[in-house]
Amino acid sequence: MTHVQPTTNAQRGIFITFEGGEGAGKTTHIRFLAEALRAHGREVVCLREPGGTDIGEALRSVVLDPKNTAMSDEAELLVYEAARAQIVSEVIAPALERGAVVLCDRFADSTVAYQGYGRGLSRAFIDQANAFACQGVRPDRTILLVTGGDARTGLVRATHRSGADRLEQAGEEFHARVNEAFLEIARRDPERVRVVTSADRKSRTARAVFAEIADLFPWMDGSALPPDFFDRLDTKRVQVHNAADGPLGGEA
Repeated sequence: MTHVQPTTNAQRGIFITFEGGEGAGKTTHIRFLAEALRAHGREVVCLREPGGTDIGEALRSVVLDPKNTAMSDEAELLVYEAARAQIVSEVIAPALERGAVVLCDRFADSTVAYQGYGRGLSRAFIDQANAFACQGVRPDRTILLVTGGDARTGLVRATHRSGADRLEQAGEEFHARVNEAFLEIARRDPERVRVVTSADRKSRTARAVFAEIADLFPWMDGSALPPDFFDRLDTKRVQVHNAADGPLGGEA
C-alpha cells in the first residue's frame, strides 16, 4: 500500500517499482507499461534511481562515475539515500497525491541488494536509512526482472550498450550476491514483489509483467488492448512518449 495522504482524485495514485540485476530489461518494460497506461488515460510518471530530479541526476553522475574509485562504500550508500530522499519529496509523493501512476527503475530494494548484500554494509542501518529517505512512501507492487543466466549474462548485456559504470565494474561475485539478494527480498515479501523471468521474446516478458499487476488496474485483462499490442514489442523499440519523463537508460 502506498503510504501518502489520500488523493481527492477519482483514481488513487499507484507506485510500481522495477528491480533486478544489470541488463534485466527494466527500462524496456517500464516504457511499454507506461505506453499502455497512458493509452488508457492515466497520468504516468517514469523515473529512475538514482536520478529523476536535477539534484538526483547530479548525484547519479558522481556515484556511478567509474573514475571515482576512491568513493567509500559508506559514502556510496549515503549518496543513494540522498538522491532517494530528494526524488520522493520532489516528485514521487506529489505525483501519488494527485492520482498518477509512478513507475520507477529501482528504489529502496536496490540499496538493500547492492549496498547491503553486495557491499556487506549493515542491513539494519540500511533499513533505517531507507525508512528516513522514503518518508513513508512504499511501492504498491515491485516487479523483479531476472535473467535466465548467471550474473555475467546481465553484465554483458548492460555493459555492451553503454560501457561499464562504477557499480557494473564491481565484478561477477558482487553481482551474484546482488542477484541472490533480490530473490531473497522476493521470498520475504511475495505479495509486493513479483518475480518475472526475462524471456527470449520481449512480448512474453511484457505479458508476464502485465499479469503481475493486473489486480491494480481492472481493465488490464487483455481485452482492452489491441491484438498486436504485445507482439509489436519484438519488432520495434518502445520509446518514452512523454517529454516530462526523465532519462531511463538504454535497455530498450
